[in-house]
Amino acid sequence: MISIRSLEPADWPTVREIYAEGIATGQATLETSPPEWEVWDKSHTRELRYVAMNDDSEVIGWTALTPVSGRCVYAGVAEVSVYVGSRFRGQKIGDMLLKHLIKQSEMSGYWTLQAGIFPENLASMNLHTRNGFRLIGFRENIGKMNGVWRSVNLLERRSKVAGMD
Repeated sequence: MISIRSLEPADWPTVREIYAEGIATGQATLETSPPEWEVWDKSHTRELRYVAMNDDSEVIGWTALTPVSGRCVYAGVAEVSVYVGSRFRGQKIGDMLLKHLIKQSEMSGYWTLQAGIFPENLASMNLHTRNGFRLIGFRENIGKMNGVWRSVNLLERRSKVAGMD
């Protein structure tokens, strides 16, 4: 049985390791290494970061939101991160985490979630589209990875319940 709870600072070593596994695939992010806790903690919304736990109380995946802007008019818009440990991929953990994050973000007043995904990362593209995200464009050759230009698909999910008033 998988459970989801709020990410705590003590989870960081495992969360960082899962992030590093995602980086190592070359399909998750342009980042080359995970940041230190202090940097990650400051950049992610504190009340909307979660971990998935297995029956052994092991952190097996995580999700979090990053505000897209400090301007108050964008207070309900954030970027999604979802990472699952390499041993647990293909088991719907990412789907559980993303569904949970969407629900909690809407309860917190977020009206738009966005994601930047490499076009080659079909698993992540499918995960997001199954959860109401739609492709709205792409950023061509936005950054280099190992000397190769990479493009990023832009996806967004507009809430049907938050921000409707």
